[in-house]
Amino acid sequence: MAGRRVHQVLATLGYGDAIGHEVLGIQRVLRRTGLESDIFVETVDPRLEHLTRDYRELVGQSGPDTLLIHHFSIGSRASRIAYALPDRMALVYHNITPPEHFLGVHGLLVQQCFAGRRELTAYVDRTVLALGDSEFNRQELVDLGFRATGVLPVVPDFTHLEGPPDDRITRAYDDGWVNILFVGRVIPNKRIEDLIRFFHAYKTGFNHRARLLLVGSFGGFEAYFAMLQRYIASEGIRDVHFSGQISNAELCAYYDIADVFLCASEHEGFCVPLVEAFHAGVPVLAYASTAVPATLDGAGLLYTAKAPLAVAALIDEVVENDAVRDAVVEGQDRALDRLRNRDFGRTLLGFVEQAFVAPVPATPAVAPDFWTQYRLGEWLADVRVERPSAFQALPAPPAAR
Repeated sequence: MAGRRVHQVLATLGYGDAIGHEVLGIQRVLRRTGLESDIFVETVDPRLEHLTRDYRELVGQSGPDTLLIHHFSIGSRASRIAYALPDRMALVYHNITPPEHFLGVHGLLVQQCFAGRRELTAYVDRTVLALGDSEFNRQELVDLGFRATGVLPVVPDFTHLEGPPDDRITRAYDDGWVNILFVGRVIPNKRIEDLIRFFHAYKTGFNHRARLLLVGSFGGFEAYFAMLQRYIASEGIRDVHFSGQISNAELCAYYDIADVFLCASEHEGFCVPLVEAFHAGVPVLAYASTAVPATLDGAGLLYTAKAPLAVAALIDEVVENDAVRDAVVEGQDRALDRLRNRDFGRTLLGFVEQAFVAPVPATPAVAPDFWTQYRLGEWLADVRVERPSAFQALPAPPAAR
């Protein structure tokens, strides 16, 4: 691979999130093999800025021996510069939540998710390889028309959970009560309201000495957070605690004092907190939707119907029956071993080699107003479906001679 360059490009590099861990892991593997590999971003957490370059510098890196690994998300300027370059491109798809989950809660995000999912189709003929970070994501790529696809597995980095836990959390909640935990952003597709319903059924029907700990930021989703608070107040539900954004030390403490990890999410591309719970030895109960069953890999406990009393009974069985709890945790340990034993580096380098030997697609013809015209084409397609009468006034095409 001498002389080759493999750069990554993405809209935003966040600190401590799953995509950020994967991007940095990819770079480590590539650099260990002697490849030149930089990370080009539009925005970055200040704590990672020294590890990145400005996306506009991509233009000066273009060449026949360059492969761009493009982590696709909601459309960005970084994505569009990468699209216009003549280099080979491998796309990594981390999934975009279907926009219907945000209707009535976040209008702008509805538009962005819809546009992002549609814009993804523009890359079908632009990429030599399209990778999902789960089989669920890979199948979405296939359904969209991508031809060469694969799975670049998520191999979670647990170093953020290896420091000392915040003893303030331990003192507050490690008191003999049953602690039911969920970790993830407070956003509608996570179905936090269902978690609250299940918890209320458990607390009133099985164990009143229980609390629900909802750990994650609700920034940007204040309207949804307010809806949840109104629901809690209207039903008189007690002992539901929202943490907001937290530190790694606090996260360690929450996992340490948790008795059950409960997930009701209806859309996940992978869901890293599930395997974080495995790592912490916390039994997992999760709704069997999208990528969740594959992420659990036969471990944890899956439920397929959102009947509050039935889910509450499952929680009670795990909490009260030591044999069940031990069996669940042992199964999770085996699944975590399988995940850790995946050879991420070899898989990645195999995909890199596959991308370099693939025929280079023709350089896309990208005029200055390409993306404006692309958006206009999308809008006209919507009008054709939703208001077909608008096209009836168009002049008839000239008759063939």
